[in-house]
Amino acid sequence: MKELPQTAGLASKLCAERLKALGDEDRLRIVQAQRSGQMCVSQLAEDLQEDIANVSHHLQILRRCGILQTERQGRFILYSIHPDVFPVDQEPSEHLDLGCCRLELPKST
Repeated sequence: MKELPQTAGLASKLCAERLKALGDEDRLRIVQAQRSGQMCVSQLAEDLQEDIANVSHHLQILRRCGILQTERQGRFILYSIHPDVFPVDQEPSEHLDLGCCRLELPKST
């Protein structure tokens, strides 16, 4: 039986973490909201009509698995979708590239 390279296991683990993170309705809503660009936690909480603490918790999970990235601007931390997952320099996309698969995002309503 042919053995898979060590990196294949790491890629599978990362993909599973990302899919698990996106399996939560609140986190999926956050990613959908993030398609419009950088936002701080208070903006996201207001847009999603959710508690700031709850949104902050979900943002950390999405950041840890590499779906979101952060940038500090003064006292604010801005969150955005990582360009490896959702390229901003290409045509507008309805897909997230998770590395192992692509996930089609439903349009926000």
